[in-house]
Amino acid sequence: MLRDPLNKAWFALVALSGASAVVAELAIGGLDRRVVGAVVLLLALMKARVILSRYLGLAEAPSWRRGFNLVLTLFCLLLLGLYLIPALIS
Repeated sequence: MLRDPLNKAWFALVALSGASAVVAELAIGGLDRRVVGAVVLLLALMKARVILSRYLGLAEAPSWRRGFNLVLTLFCLLLLGLYLIPALIS
């Protein structure tokens, strides 16, 4: 059952979603919200990469996958910067 790449991807997505939920709960427990936001954004990036690689078939097209990963990573860095700007200003 776990030999199929789509099943592996599905289990990875479930695990990453569970990790996001656990990290979000840690914010309620008093963990710094900036750290929680950064970790949740990183987990979202990892989920996007799994979806692009397995469900959209970019695992068979390495150059396209690298391009999408570069754009996604730059976009997530932009989002992280926008998220952290208020903390840096005050």
